[in-house]
Amino acid sequence: MYSRNHRKVKLLLALADVLLAALAFEAAYQSRVLLPLANLFFLSIRTKVLLLGVAAILWPLLGYWLGAYERLDAAHPRVVLRDSLKQSAYGAIGMVLVDYLGKFDLSRAFLGLFTVYSWVLLCLFRWNAATLVGWIRKEFGAPHYVLVAGIGARAQRLGRSLERSAAHGIRLVGFLADHAGETETSMRLERDYVVYPLAQLPSLLERNVIDEILFAVDSRRLAELEEVMLICDEVGVRTRVAVDFFPHVNSEVYLDRLEKLPLLTFAAAPHDEILLFLKRVIDVALASAALVLVSPLMLLIGLLIRLSSPGAVIFRQVRCGLNGRRFEFFKFRSMVMNAEEMKESLRHMSSREVVFKIPDDPRLTWIGRYIRRFSIDEWPQLWNVIKGDMSLVGPRPAVPEEVEQYKRWQRRRLRMRPGLTCLWALDGRDTLDFETWMRKDMEYIDNWSLALDWKIMLRTIPRVLSGQGAH
Repeated sequence: MYSRNHRKVKLLLALADVLLAALAFEAAYQSRVLLPLANLFFLSIRTKVLLLGVAAILWPLLGYWLGAYERLDAAHPRVVLRDSLKQSAYGAIGMVLVDYLGKFDLSRAFLGLFTVYSWVLLCLFRWNAATLVGWIRKEFGAPHYVLVAGIGARAQRLGRSLERSAAHGIRLVGFLADHAGETETSMRLERDYVVYPLAQLPSLLERNVIDEILFAVDSRRLAELEEVMLICDEVGVRTRVAVDFFPHVNSEVYLDRLEKLPLLTFAAAPHDEILLFLKRVIDVALASAALVLVSPLMLLIGLLIRLSSPGAVIFRQVRCGLNGRRFEFFKFRSMVMNAEEMKESLRHMSSREVVFKIPDDPRLTWIGRYIRRFSIDEWPQLWNVIKGDMSLVGPRPAVPEEVEQYKRWQRRRLRMRPGLTCLWALDGRDTLDFETWMRKDMEYIDNWSLALDWKIMLRTIPRVLSGQGAH
C-alpha cells in the first residue's frame, strides 16, 4: 500500500477515535448520573465541553504515540486488546491530571466507567477495522490500474508488491518492455502478465484504463526513456520511478513508497489523497442533500417529459470518467425519442468540430428547451455523483467517440473525475469554442483546490438560474 494512502487511513482512524471517545464520555456520564450512589454527580455545559475537547485531543494523540493506527488492518485480537487498553488507561490518567489542575472534582466512578467504555468501544471498532481500512483504501471500491515499465529483477519485485496490494484495490495490468529490442511477451509472477512492446504505449494509454505507470528500470536507462515519460506527462498519466538505486533521497521531492520500495512520483493532476477524499465526501453529502431537495420537482419534470413526447424519461449514455473509465450517464430526456438516429443527418449543423453541438437543436422537445436552458436536465447526474462516477465540479464527461478525436494534450482532462460544472460554465457555457473549453479544463486541473470548487459552485448557481450561455 502506498504511504500517502496510509496517511489518509491513519487520519480517518484518528477521527474515528475522537468519535468513540466522545461516545464513551457521554455513556459514562449518563451511567454515573443514573447510578444510585450517595453523592450526586453533575457537570455544567462549559465543563462538559472542555473535558470532551481534552478527550478529543488526547485519544488520537495517544493512538499515534502507541502506533495503534499502523497495524489495525492486520492486528491480532490480543494486540488490539493491549493497544486499546493502554490508550484508554493513559487517557484516563490524562483526564485525572486535567481534573487535578482544573479542580473539577470528577467522580471516580465516572472516570472508571469512561475508561471501560472507551476500551470496549475501541476494541469493537478495531476488530472490524480491516474491513473499514480496505474500503477506505479502495476509495469506494474503484480499482487502481498500474502498468510497470521494465522486466528485470527490480520490475519483478515491484510487481510482486503490487500483487500483495490487490486487496487494497491495486490492479497490476502488465509490464512494458523498457527498450525496443525486447522479445519477452509474458512474465510469470503469481499469474501470467503480458509484456507490451515499448512502441505500443501511446495506443495502450488510449485503449485501456491506466491510472499510473511505475518505472522499475536500471538508472542508466532513465535518460533513454525520456520520450516515454513525456508521453505520459502529456496525457496526464501519473508516473512513478523506483529510486532504490539512489544512495540518498532529497526529502523535498514528491516521494512515495510501496511497502519498502521508494518511488519518485510525477503527477500531472491533483494527487493529495486527503484533499481528494474530502472532495469526495463533500460531493456525496451535497449531492445527497440536493437529490432529496429536488426529488418532488424531478417527479413533476418526469411527468411533463412523458406528456411532451413518447419515450423514456431518463436518457442513458456511455461516457468516459476518471482515467477513461466508462460509466452510464443519466440525464432527463430533452429530445425526441429517435434523436440519436438523427444525429448523422444533422452533423453538418454542429457548431463544434469534435463535440456534437447544435444551437437551437431541432430535436429538442418543448419541455426539453426549457430544462436545457436552466440545466434541469442535468439533475439526474446527482445520482452519478453519489455513485462515484462524477463529481460536482470537474471537466464534463465526454462520449468515447469524442475522446478518440482528442489531441494528446487534451486527454489530460480525463485525469480528473468529471463533474456537473467547471470553469467553462462561468465563462460562457455552450458559447465557448472547443479549444477554449479544453484549456479551461486544464486550468482547473492545474489550479485545483477545495476553495476553487466552492467558488465555482457558488458562481454557477446564479449563472444557471439566469439561463445565460445555454443552448
